[in-house]
Order: sequence, then C-alpha cells, then structure tokens
Amino acid sequence: MLIKPHRLKKGDTVAIVSLSSGLGGHPAFTHRYEIGKSRLETEFGLNVITMPNALKGIEYLDNNPQARAADLMDAFKDDTIKAIICMIGGNDTVRLLNYINFDTIRQNPKIFMGYSDTTSNHFMMQKAGLVSFYGPCILAEFAENVAMHEYTKHYIQNVLFQPSDELAINPSPAWTSEFLEWADPTNNKIARTMTKDDKGYELLQGEGIAQGRLLGGCIDVFPMIIGTKIWPNPDEWDNAILFLETSQEYPAPHDVKYILRGLAAQGIISRLGGILFGKPQHEKYYEEYKQVLLQVVGKESGRHDMPILYNVNFGHTAPICILPYGVMAEINSDNKSLRLLEAAVV
Repeated sequence: MLIKPHRLKKGDTVAIVSLSSGLGGHPAFTHRYEIGKSRLETEFGLNVITMPNALKGIEYLDNNPQARAADLMDAFKDDTIKAIICMIGGNDTVRLLNYINFDTIRQNPKIFMGYSDTTSNHFMMQKAGLVSFYGPCILAEFAENVAMHEYTKHYIQNVLFQPSDELAINPSPAWTSEFLEWADPTNNKIARTMTKDDKGYELLQGEGIAQGRLLGGCIDVFPMIIGTKIWPNPDEWDNAILFLETSQEYPAPHDVKYILRGLAAQGIISRLGGILFGKPQHEKYYEEYKQVLLQVVGKESGRHDMPILYNVNFGHTAPICILPYGVMAEINSDNKSLRLLEAAVV
C-alpha cells in the first residue's frame, strides 16, 4: 500500500517545479507560467511559490539536472509546502534519478502532479511508496487559453480537494488538440476549438469487472526507465490497471507494438487486471493503436479476457482527468465505465 498525502485546502502552499524542460523560464513563455500560477491562486485559493531553479531557462536546466532534483527534494523537505506541481514535461527527467533521496519523499508525503515525461518522476514516487497524480501541469492545463476546462477543474476538486470513497471518471463530451502558438501572448485570449466526442469510452475487448491499482504513464517514457531501480517489481503489476498514453511525438504504431511486446516478454501483460488507453493527440493513429493493443494483448499474449478501455481523457489531450498511482480503480465492461474505488488523499 502506498502512502496517501493530505488533501488540499484553500490557503495551502503549493510549489511549482521544472523537472524536465526549462520552457517555463524562457522569455517567450513566461506569460503562460504567470497565467497558470495566477489560476492556482485565484481559482483554487492556494498560495503558490516557485522553486529557485524552475525559471532558470531551457539551457540551464538541460545542463543541470541536479538543480532540478534539488528543487524537488527541497520542496519535499519543506513542511509548509503541501503539493508539488510540474511546470511542463520534456524528454529527460530520468536524468534526475541519481539525485533522488527516496527516504526524503517517503518521510514527507505530499501531493505530486504532472504528466508526460513526468512519468519518470511518478515511478520515483512509486519507488518511495507515495501515491502521486498523473494530471494537469502549469503551462498547459492551468494556463489553458481563455479559461481552464471545467472537466479538468472538476477532477482537481474531486481528487485533490474534496475526495470521496468512489469517483466516476466519465468521458469528456468534447476534446481539442488544437495548438495555438504559446509564444504569441495574444493567443491566450483565443479559445481553442472543441470537437464533440460521440465515441465516449470504447471497450476493445474483455468482459466483466476488473479492479486493480492504477499504474502507468506515457508509453514513450517506458524505454528510458525499464531496468532501472524505479521500474516496478514483477508482483507490483499483479492485477494492476495499466494506464497508457502517447505523447505529442506521435509514436508510430509499430513502436507502441514493440514496447507492449517488451512488457509481455517481462510477464507484465499476463499479470494485469485491465488496461486504460488515452485519447491520442489529434486522434492520430487512433484506429491503428487499437489494432496494436488487440494484437499484442489479445492475440499474442492470449489475454482476450482482459478489459481494455480506450479513448480515456488523460495525458496529451484536452481536457484531462487525474489518475492517482496506487489507488484502486474499476473498469466495468458491461457499461464501459471507469471509477476510482477509494480516495487518493487523506
């Protein structure tokens, strides 16, 4: 069982960290940082601090992974900080691994949230024994053009602030992957075009009810962490609900196939209770990814029985929900539904 952090309440202090890309400190993008920070303060009633290295820019943070890790460790050590939220993703958070003190994380449990390359950090939290949250980051969701999506705000409130013993994770009725150039501040006043989603969740295979603890992330990141000390032990995959999504790099279907085959070769696919797969950005390879899952999981691994719920709103799509690592969740194949079976915070 992982340690659950304390829930957020108005007036709590949260820290912004840049553990991957230094984009938030680039002069062209600081306006996005300011918007995200302001919304944490005004819409959620939080006191926001930014860790010392978080705004030092792309080149500095690329050259100094130890500085990024120092911000994370210092945020965990600070008793006044109740949550840590990532600025943005990137592609090299795994470089922080040698500078992480797992005891510090374990002894100072608090909310940690981000997605994409932050997958590596989440597996660090998992190794330390802490529930963490695959969810919104500062430059994207909190700085959403014009206003935050109500769908995303709903899950922030109901997962982090006002949790209940059960929470339905429902499909978003609309989505967008439209990109309006972040470097142009005038775009902040232009709402991105939403597309109606009539598909909802799709059940690719399986039947009945699958219950298990959530574990997963951005599949692009997996090759960097497999075999490291943060990669889960075999028994940690037993009956787990594996959640997977793809990044803005649009990994080709054959690349997703190879990674899934690697999981199968490790015996992970055979241990799982179910799979959630996120809506691909721009719905690129939408049908192709489905065929890959059916081939590797159903045909090659012989797990036709295992529910696979597709088109779930997390990761590189908008809006997004929050998926807490280590928390019990349920896939109901009969009504194609997803819900959390316990609160993720205390």
